[in-house]
Amino acid sequence: MEPLFPDDPSGELEAMAVELISRSAALSEALHPVTRAAVADLVRPMNCYYSNLIEGHDTHPIDIERALNDEYSADPKKRDLQLEAKAHIAVQQWIDEGGLDGRALTAESIREVHRRFCELLPDDLLWVTLESTGEKVQVLPGAYRTRDVQVGRHVPVSPGAVPRFMARFEEGYAKLGATDTILAAATAHHRLSWIHPFADGNGRVMRLMSHAVLREALDTGGVWSIARGLARNVDEYKRLLADCDQTKRNDLDGRGHLSEEALVEFTSFFLRVCIDQVEFMEKLVQPDELRTRIMVWAEEEAKLGRLALKAGTVLEAVLFRGELPRGDVPALVGTGERQAGRIVSSLTEKGVLTSESTRAPLRLTFPAALASRWMPGLFPERTG
Repeated sequence: MEPLFPDDPSGELEAMAVELISRSAALSEALHPVTRAAVADLVRPMNCYYSNLIEGHDTHPIDIERALNDEYSADPKKRDLQLEAKAHIAVQQWIDEGGLDGRALTAESIREVHRRFCELLPDDLLWVTLESTGEKVQVLPGAYRTRDVQVGRHVPVSPGAVPRFMARFEEGYAKLGATDTILAAATAHHRLSWIHPFADGNGRVMRLMSHAVLREALDTGGVWSIARGLARNVDEYKRLLADCDQTKRNDLDGRGHLSEEALVEFTSFFLRVCIDQVEFMEKLVQPDELRTRIMVWAEEEAKLGRLALKAGTVLEAVLFRGELPRGDVPALVGTGERQAGRIVSSLTEKGVLTSESTRAPLRLTFPAALASRWMPGLFPERTG
């Protein structure tokens, strides 16, 4: 499995890590904390969508959002995929609430991610057919695999060796400085793939692990997703992962068993994708542009009679302040309490405002159904 980190004599990888730190911090600071949390709530199903898409499971965020509201397809296969997405989101929410803080790269934590995810899956998704033998085996939540496997051209370590390699994984990655931790989000991503500790679910665990590492190291607030970038470059992602499986090419290709040149290339790709995704979200959440998109939508909905007049004024205030006490609404829109209540109700019925109780302040939400208008490009338009 060595080397665990690539040599970086030019400092190019470190420079990319520093740029990522700076750009991610600026993005997080550009949003009001309450609005940032609302964006993160939308990014979570997006992250799930793209991570599952890499595995060949296409469950649109609108269907994912329905599953979160316990609305499931009558088609058993689609329902299973909705439940799979719901499981993924539950694990990511646990991560986003600090569930892996300080331990994302430990062997036990990686097993815990797998266990939490698989325990929520329907039984049909807990069986996998081994590529090498055609044997159908059950996936046990949090348990290392007990069979030899082959993934493409790569033959991962034997089942008996998995615990030893995971111990070395933790030893090499679990206690690092800030910059090395960011690099580890990439390098550990591949090395976990190379070990392939579980019968199934390795890809999702890898991406959730990297999400956890980046979230904590960069204090991202969960407002951008590496999975979106990997899915949009999926052929290159898979090719570079496979390249990293290869042994070193010559005597100049590092001192370890595996190719250091390939690890450098994958790490550079991974960091570039991270920076691209931060840049993408920077453009989406620029306050003036986000406000304009939301206000244009509100104006159109009001003209069509689907939203109360002056609803846009309330939305604008919530967007600016982060939270809006209900008692401020009448003065804000220049009406009595009853009419102000109707305006608020029209917005909550659309799913764009929420509050923890009838007396709690109003907060903005970003429904998946409106993402194409409010956050264009976040995920593909629903076609069917």
